[in-house]
Amino acid sequence: MTPDISVVLPARDEAGNIAALLHGIAAVLRDRPHEIIVIDDASTDGTRQELAALQPVLPQLRVICHDRSCGQSAAIRSGVLAARGALIATLDADGQNPPENLPALLAPFRQGNPAIGLVQGQRVGRRDRWTRRLASRLANRIRGALLHDGVQDSGCGLKAFPRAVYLALPYFDHIHRFMPAMIAREGLVVVTVPVTHAPRAFGRSKYGNLQRGLVGIVDLMGAAWLIRRRRLPQARELPPAAAAASGIRGAA
Repeated sequence: MTPDISVVLPARDEAGNIAALLHGIAAVLRDRPHEIIVIDDASTDGTRQELAALQPVLPQLRVICHDRSCGQSAAIRSGVLAARGALIATLDADGQNPPENLPALLAPFRQGNPAIGLVQGQRVGRRDRWTRRLASRLANRIRGALLHDGVQDSGCGLKAFPRAVYLALPYFDHIHRFMPAMIAREGLVVVTVPVTHAPRAFGRSKYGNLQRGLVGIVDLMGAAWLIRRRRLPQARELPPAAAAASGIRGAA
């Protein structure tokens, strides 16, 4: 059966976190046809071994392995390219994005509004160190001032979007942090929903505040440039009868 939803999780060195998270996703989505795609971004701990042990237990689990670490955006892209579902949901593999948020994340798509291009989670009561929360708050303010995407927490890993919409976006490293702006650039609607946040049980974050900030400056300038270079016309198809009346050659 073709899944309705493909849940994509980029993972690097998440041994100890990944098993409980995958069981949680399977439980939350048990009544909807789904697949879970974990992209192992060249883990050096026991992540890959844990995933191999889980595959017989979770038949909906697919594992894609990178030969070298290429980062979160590249991992998400590998997962979306492999996905069979028309709707993609992403969350971080560190266990800080509780899977209980998935129904709220997917709910707006059930309204049948074709203009929705992204549902973006916004973390409430973040369980990170105060230095990281402060850095994220500052980065979001700067990003919002330049990109005007109307989102307060674009770095939240909980996102849902049509696969076709994602594949139409220009790809660049760290695009996952600029998804709201890139979706709005295409003239589509971005919906935000509040989501919960959990403390990390094992391991540590792959990014420091300084590293995240230095990389973010370059990406922010690039995203702002892409937005300013985009022109969206109002396009409509000419009905065959109107084409014939206007004398257009080849009209029916």
